[in-house]
Amino acid sequence: MLGPSPYALVAPAFRFRNLALAAGRAPLGGARETALAALIAARLAAATLPPVTLSIAARSARATAALGWLGSVAVAAVPKLAITRLVEATAAGDNPTVANAVAKVTEVTAPYLDRAARSELEELAAELRA
Repeated sequence: MLGPSPYALVAPAFRFRNLALAAGRAPLGGARETALAALIAARLAAATLPPVTLSIAARSARATAALGWLGSVAVAAVPKLAITRLVEATAAGDNPTVANAVAKVTEVTAPYLDRAARSELEELAAELRA
C-alpha cells in the first residue's frame, strides 16, 4: 500500500458551503438574491479574521464594490438594510460591530435560509465575538 503522495494537494475547504447551497436552491428573484447578498456579506466579514485578515484598504475596496452590487439587486428593504450595514462594518474591521451585524443579518434573512445556512452565519458571529 502506498502512503500519501508528497505531491498531492490538500482539498480546498469552502467556509460557507450551506449558504451557497441555499442561494443555489432558492427560486429566481428576491429569495436567491437575498441569499447571495448574505453570502457575499459573510465572506467579507470572514475576511476580518485569520487566516485571511485582509488589510483595511482591501476590505474597504471590496465593501465599496459589494455596496454597488447590492444597490442593483432585488432584495427586500429590511434584509438589504441589514446586509448593507454588515458590508459597511467590514470596511472598518471592528469585530464586535461586525459580529452584531452578522447576527442581525442572520435574524432578518431567516425566512430565506435553511437551518444549516443560518448555522454558518451564527458560527461566524461567535467567532467574531471571540
